[in-house]
Amino acid sequence: MILSAETLTSACGQDPGWLCRTVFDITHSAYLASGSSVILGIPAKIILILALSFLARWLLNRVITRVVRRAATGQVGMPRFGGRGGGRGGGGGPTPPPYVPERMRQRSETVGSVLRSIVTFTVFGIAFVTILGTLGINLAPLVASAGVIGIAIAFGAQTLVRDFLTGIFMILEDQYGVGDVVDAGPATGTVEAVGLRTTRLRDVTGAVWHLRNGTINRIGNMSQGWARAVLDVPVDHGADIGQARRVIAEVADDVWRNSAVSADILAEPEVWGVEQLTADAVTMRLVVKTAPLRQWEVARLLRERLKVALDAAGIDFPQGAPAPAPPPLAPPGPPAAAPVPPTGPEPAPPPVQPAP
Repeated sequence: MILSAETLTSACGQDPGWLCRTVFDITHSAYLASGSSVILGIPAKIILILALSFLARWLLNRVITRVVRRAATGQVGMPRFGGRGGGRGGGGGPTPPPYVPERMRQRSETVGSVLRSIVTFTVFGIAFVTILGTLGINLAPLVASAGVIGIAIAFGAQTLVRDFLTGIFMILEDQYGVGDVVDAGPATGTVEAVGLRTTRLRDVTGAVWHLRNGTINRIGNMSQGWARAVLDVPVDHGADIGQARRVIAEVADDVWRNSAVSADILAEPEVWGVEQLTADAVTMRLVVKTAPLRQWEVARLLRERLKVALDAAGIDFPQGAPAPAPPPLAPPGPPAAAPVPPTGPEPAPPPVQPAP
């Protein structure tokens, strides 16, 4: 027994583990007991670490998928479309545009993809470091080398990293989404796709713009919350300003109450009065608060009705500035000189014939 205890200590050390003790008790072999940790223990630990890593990744991804699915089909982050104010009373606001579900779906899927990537990188990174520690590898030089390599990659791919980080924050902050009309500086148009690296816009001419997220320094979103139709109506200097103001207000109120775009107007139109005085016209300003992306349709209808109403009231529009004079003709050049015949030896005179 003493020999067995001494043999166990020599094979498994002063504090023998469960695996080494079990192998020694079963086989009574110091050789098998001493090699059990290498043959069975380390592979078993690695398998256990990998199994726990895959299980943790599966559970976290499942939670993320469920949250993303609920966010894509629910009301979280959806723009609000309030009812009409300004004494309209009753009546709900306009229905959300058809692009809202697609915007919510794409935003949720993008955020879910980012979160799943972060979970995968974190879980398997921890598992990799743990496995290296189980194998007895010194991690200090490896961590130092990884730090140097990471710095080199960061310097080489800083533009790409900047695009990705900017894209993540744009999506998380909901700065814009699919269907929004935005002014991104170099281009203005409707957002067709929002990715982690690039944003795709289509302008009014149909051209498609691909913008790197890291190069977008400012965004003007015309589709969030509400919009405003701003109309500057020029009238002649000889027109009655008070009458022009009343006509503009009556037309705007009629469009607000009785028109095909009434549901898109969120508040009572306001005539701000004289906005600008020029040598050619007096400019009156009318503003109308509308639902997102409906300001242009409302403005078109208002212009059409204002033209008819102002003509009926005898309020003239300015005739405009005279056409620019044509550019002066180029001054005539000096008369062209007659061509000079080429110089050369004069021909000899014909010989004189003797008289008969």
